[in-house]
Amino acid sequence: MAAQKTARGTAAYRRFTAAMLLAGLATFAVFYCVQPLLPLFSDNFGVEAEEASLVVSITIGPMAIALLVAGVLSDRLGRRPLMITSLLAAGLVTLAAAAAPDWHSLLALRLLAGLALAGVPAVAMAYIVEEVEDAAASHAMGIYVAGTAMGGMMGRLLGGFIAEYAGWRVAVGFVGSIVFVIALLFWRYTPHSAHFTPRRQSMAGYLGGLRRLFSDRAIPWLFAEAFLLMGAFVSIYNYASYRLVAAPYNLSQATVGAIFLLFIVGSLSSTWAGSLAGRHGAGKVFWAFLLLFLSGIALTATMPLPVIILGIAVVTIGFFGAHSVASGWVGRRAGADRAQAASLYLFFYYLGGSLLGLAGGFAWTRGMWLGVAFFTAGLVGTGAVIS
Repeated sequence: MAAQKTARGTAAYRRFTAAMLLAGLATFAVFYCVQPLLPLFSDNFGVEAEEASLVVSITIGPMAIALLVAGVLSDRLGRRPLMITSLLAAGLVTLAAAAAPDWHSLLALRLLAGLALAGVPAVAMAYIVEEVEDAAASHAMGIYVAGTAMGGMMGRLLGGFIAEYAGWRVAVGFVGSIVFVIALLFWRYTPHSAHFTPRRQSMAGYLGGLRRLFSDRAIPWLFAEAFLLMGAFVSIYNYASYRLVAAPYNLSQATVGAIFLLFIVGSLSSTWAGSLAGRHGAGKVFWAFLLLFLSGIALTATMPLPVIILGIAVVTIGFFGAHSVASGWVGRRAGADRAQAASLYLFFYYLGGSLLGLAGGFAWTRGMWLGVAFFTAGLVGTGAVIS
C-alpha cells in the first residue's frame, strides 16, 4: 500500500517545509548577494550600469536554460539528489567567485553558479506537490517561496553590509560559505522521497508534455506572467542601489543593503498569498497582488526617501504574493507533467529576470529612475491586462 502524503501540522511536514525554506534561502542568496554591489563593480571595474548588471543577469539567464534539462534529469534521478548536488556545487563556485582576478573571470564564475543552481528551483515545485497533501500544497509552496524571499534579503543585506567594511570579495565569500553549510544541512535532514517514481522521458514524451501544457487555458499565460513580473522586480532592485547611493540621498553601501530587510515582508506575503489562494481562488488573489505591485512602483517614483522605501516594500509584497500564487497554480494544473511545467515556468521566470533586468539598465542610463519606473510599470501593467 502506498504511503500517505505528508499532512500539514505533522512533524514530518515541519521538517519538510523547513528543508525547502533553507533550499530557497540558499538559492536566492547566491543570486542576489551581488545586487547591492553593482555601483562598486562599476567603480572597481570601470563598467556602466547595464554592464555591471550582467553579474546578476548572467547567473539568472543560463540557469533558465539549464532548468529545462534539470527537470528531465530529476524525472530520472530523483528530486532530492539533484537538489543536494546543486546546492553543494553552488556554494563551492560562489566561494571561487570571491577570488576572481578580473571582471570577466567573475562573470564566468557567476555563470557557473547559475548553472549549478538550476537543480533547486527546477525540482522544488514538483517535490512539494509529490510529497505534500493537495490541501497543504499551496501553504508548503508559500513557505518555499518565503525562503527565496529570505535568501534574497539575506544575500543583499550581507553583501551590502560586509562590502562596506571588508570589501566585495569577503562579502561574496561569506555568502558562499553559508550556502555550502546549508547544502550539508539539507543533505543531513531532508526526508527521502516517498512518492517519486523514476521516469525516462523520450523526446516524443517531452513534446507531448509541451503540447498538453501549451493547450491548457491558463498555464501559457502564467508563463508570460512569470517573464514579465520577474523582469520588473529584478529591474527595480538592480537600479535602486544606483539611485540611493547618489545625490540627494548619498546612502552608504551598508545602508542600501539594510533596505533589503524589506524582503521580510516578501516572505510573509508569499505564505499569506498561498493561504488566500486556497480560500478565495487563485485568480482573484493574483489580481490583487498585481495591483499592489503597480502601486509600489508609483510610490518609488516620488522623491521623499521614506516614500521610496515604502514603495519598495509594497513592490516586494506584490511580487512575492503574485509569484507564490502563480507557481502553485501551475503545479496544480499540470498534473502528471508537473516537473516539466515547473521547469518551463521557471525558464520564463528567470529568463525575464535576465533579459528584462538587463534592459532595465538601459532605462536607467537613458531616463534615470523615472525611466526604470515607466519601464517596470509597463511590464506589470501588461501582466495585469493578461490576468
